[in-house]
Amino acid sequence: MARDPREARVASWTMGTLFPAEPVTVAPGAVHLPGWLRIESQRELVGRCRDWVRACGGMRHHRTPRGGTMSVGMASLGWYWEPYRYSATLPDGTPVPALPALLGELARSGVAAAFGDEAAESQPPYDVALINFYGPEAKMGMHQDREERCAAPVVSLSLGDTCVFRFGNTETRSRPYTDVELRGGDLFVFGGAARMAYHGVPRTRPGTADPATGLESGRLNITIRASGLSA
Repeated sequence: MARDPREARVASWTMGTLFPAEPVTVAPGAVHLPGWLRIESQRELVGRCRDWVRACGGMRHHRTPRGGTMSVGMASLGWYWEPYRYSATLPDGTPVPALPALLGELARSGVAAAFGDEAAESQPPYDVALINFYGPEAKMGMHQDREERCAAPVVSLSLGDTCVFRFGNTETRSRPYTDVELRGGDLFVFGGAARMAYHGVPRTRPGTADPATGLESGRLNITIRASGLSA
């Protein structure tokens, strides 16, 4: 069977089989693949993120239902996310930019790397991504990704500064949880029994970004999801 040319493109972005990352199962259904993205791919994604964010009208620090302001800057592709719902338009009423095909391909490849090709092929199309920027003091409280209407795995790519990623359980924001260091280029995928696990980022490690990526400070996180929504 002929190979899908999109798969060949995405394969060139990852470490592939020459220097395979050893996957780490953090919990049933949650897999961490360190160093999944090549350094050149990280640099390319940083540049593309800047373009995508401009197309979205810039980063936003959302207000929470309790009146606080999120310390993490966010931009949305495919669907506009704000606590805690999706919409088809940006705040100014213009349509949300479509999810770039590359991110959909990376999501599928990430699921395959974590769970195998069969699992990747069974997923619905990925159609939404959140680009999150963490400055030196930014953090993300424990939460569930529950606005989606399907249970496809969440695919998370890390760029820039290392963070402490806290991955918990499905019942409560408190223990038990596991703290994982996510570095630039790391992949984290969670689905199945872990799909509704609480998770957050209690801190980043400023100054740990590789300047070769073009992001000298801060952390970019691209979280790719299948919304299950119809236009």
